[in-house]
Amino acid sequence: MARQVLDVSKVYHRCDPQQIPFETTAAVSASAQIIGQQRATEAIQFGATIEDEHFHLYVLGPSGVGKHSVVRQMLDSIAQRRPAPYDWCYINNFEDPQKPRVLQLPAGQGKALQQDMEQLVEELQKTIPLAFEQEEYQSRLAEIESHFQKLQQEAFEELQQEAKQYNIAVIRTPAGFSFAPVRNGEVVPPEVFRLLPESERQEYEQRVEELQKKLQAIIRQMPRWRREMLQQIRELDREVMRFTIEPFFEELRKKYAHLEAVQQFLSQVQEDIVRNTEVFRGSAEESEVPVPFVKPSLSAFMQRYQVNVLVTQDGQSGAPVVYEDHPTYTNLLGRIEHYAQFGTLMTNFTLIRPGSLHRANGGFLILDIHKVLREPLAWEGLKRALFSRQIRIQSLEQAIGLIATISLEPEPIPLDVKVVLIGDRLLFFLLSELDPDFPILFKVAADFEEWIEWNEDAIPQYAGLIATIAQQKQLLPFHREAVARIIEEGARYAAHAHRLTLYIGWLTKLMQEAAYWARQAGKTVVERSDVDTALAKSIYRLDRVRRVVQAEILNNTLLIDTTGAKVGQINGLAVLQLGEFAFGKPSRITATARVGQSGVVDIEREVKLGGTIHSKGVMILANYFTNRYSRFTPVVFSASLAFEQSYGPVEGDSASLAELCALISALTQLPIRQDIAVTGSVNQLGEVQPIGGVNEKIEGFFDICKARGLTGTQGVIIPAANVQHLMLRQDVQEAIAQKQFFVYAVEMVDDALEILLQRPAGEPDEQGHYPPDSINGKIVAALQEFADKYKSFNAGKAQGHSEQGQQQDTSEQ
Repeated sequence: MARQVLDVSKVYHRCDPQQIPFETTAAVSASAQIIGQQRATEAIQFGATIEDEHFHLYVLGPSGVGKHSVVRQMLDSIAQRRPAPYDWCYINNFEDPQKPRVLQLPAGQGKALQQDMEQLVEELQKTIPLAFEQEEYQSRLAEIESHFQKLQQEAFEELQQEAKQYNIAVIRTPAGFSFAPVRNGEVVPPEVFRLLPESERQEYEQRVEELQKKLQAIIRQMPRWRREMLQQIRELDREVMRFTIEPFFEELRKKYAHLEAVQQFLSQVQEDIVRNTEVFRGSAEESEVPVPFVKPSLSAFMQRYQVNVLVTQDGQSGAPVVYEDHPTYTNLLGRIEHYAQFGTLMTNFTLIRPGSLHRANGGFLILDIHKVLREPLAWEGLKRALFSRQIRIQSLEQAIGLIATISLEPEPIPLDVKVVLIGDRLLFFLLSELDPDFPILFKVAADFEEWIEWNEDAIPQYAGLIATIAQQKQLLPFHREAVARIIEEGARYAAHAHRLTLYIGWLTKLMQEAAYWARQAGKTVVERSDVDTALAKSIYRLDRVRRVVQAEILNNTLLIDTTGAKVGQINGLAVLQLGEFAFGKPSRITATARVGQSGVVDIEREVKLGGTIHSKGVMILANYFTNRYSRFTPVVFSASLAFEQSYGPVEGDSASLAELCALISALTQLPIRQDIAVTGSVNQLGEVQPIGGVNEKIEGFFDICKARGLTGTQGVIIPAANVQHLMLRQDVQEAIAQKQFFVYAVEMVDDALEILLQRPAGEPDEQGHYPPDSINGKIVAALQEFADKYKSFNAGKAQGHSEQGQQQDTSEQ
């Protein structure tokens, strides 16, 4: 039989403080070395530097192993070796203002151009009005106006001269022009005109009709003359405008001579200013705006010449590394803001705002996949941008087609970014299976380890990690004894005596708490006792439920025996996980056996409190039992298994060894020791398999035994494969060393039976018979007895039916 009683050296792996390469963490400098994550770091390096399309990264692993810090550290290093990307700006589209244009500039040039354009607009607002007040301009304007006034005057004078030849006067009235006969230099009154001869009156009317036609021709000519005058004035204004603004633009053209896109933009601005000279002059024609609209101010009009710098790399070196902690649709892809004016929402290209994709363009964007998937359309919008390799800004309402109002349609910006998603393994596999786009876009997976092997090489590295955390968090120095204690606790957190956890979040929290208690004690260096205090205080803050459960056991509300022996009753062990805190709890398991053919009945399953894994464990133990002891005979017993005082779901197969031992006890009527608790699962070959939470389970039963008083016989049976996971508490170690508490490691079911039933399991002889007094012999005998009684019962039942039939035949005769 392969079983052993573990000594204290097997239940705790101690770290020799002399292996720590420093006296305190203050003696070493912080290191950027990443330990235990070679696979993940190589994947990140590969994914971040490969230039091929759609090689984005998914960093997977549980929370707390340092994924964010490692990713940020590596990407920052890679980004520093890359050139700074372009600045991206939006400018007015003078041909179609609803579709702002994109301006791509070298790093840092966007802010400079924005400032230059602001200065240009400010100077033009001051300079242009002064240009139209110059004497030269006023004289040329007066000349144009005088010329057209002269044309009108000459036309009217010519008409008047012709009318005078016919003794007709041209009279200007408020209603226009009229004609009247003249005699002796005076206008003939109407009553006199009616007394004139008919022939004279007809001649006069004929002359007036001819003059009227010429007058109408002159009047029709006047709007054309006015248009010509206004056109000449407009040309004069534009000439003056060009002359006035040319020096300003010439200076900018020289400054940005190497940027063709800026040259085109400056030319468009200059032409637009000249084209809108009337706006700058504030002419009457342009200021006539119907009510209730208000003509925009000159400063508002000048916004069209501004530069909206969406992203600038001014003062920065290397490629950007951006982490978006709130990845909504608009925070990723940008948005267009609005302002209210007279109850209407207005916008323009200066209200376009960037998203994190814009800020990370040319570099790296880090996202938490959980957060992305929680935001409406964020995941779809991100994929669309990555597939198209361009960023198209539109509102969320437009994206889902809820509104059809007119809005801006900014020109898309080319996208060159490496996206790094950080999440757990479950989401990685779900997305790989359910989203066909995911494996196309995210071709590189960086899987983070949760532990490293505890060996001679790992101790200096792990100690260096502790020193780095202490310095980064500005904690008190840690003595080598404290470092050794943290390493030991790191193995317990990893649930393995020969591994060290890589949960950096947990490690940092423990160190911060230890440093706090050291400061509270007035120390300048964190010692081993401070780490113990931090651990004890952390447990104390969370163990209220554990204390309640233990109190219920100690006052016999929850029935658990820790002495004596009973038939069909055994102490199983379970682990309760409450947030960050887990503790072990003994549970009474009982079994009954009787004549019948129903086999093993799992009561938890029957009442639907048993989980699928627990039910599987019960079925496996039942199959093991029947395969070993009833291979050639039918099963003729009925048995039941139950977790007593269990009122909630039962899951897991770690109690299957205990259930099997209770079943055998009920069948053979051999009492089970109650001072020993059992944990472990069983396979169909009778091998005891490892389980989880072995440290908490042992300590949970130990706490009850200690509270009632250790007898020197109590202990726990565990699978031999779980010995490597043991990192028990100090008080449990001391009890084991003093032979007050025992931990038994077993490999087979028979090993556990011999400890619990206190007799040999028994080996079959050449005929396959077990010794009668052995456990296996008792099992075979019990099964045979059940079979005999079942056969006898059935024979008696058949005879009774036969006699009843004969009596019925006799009565009929």
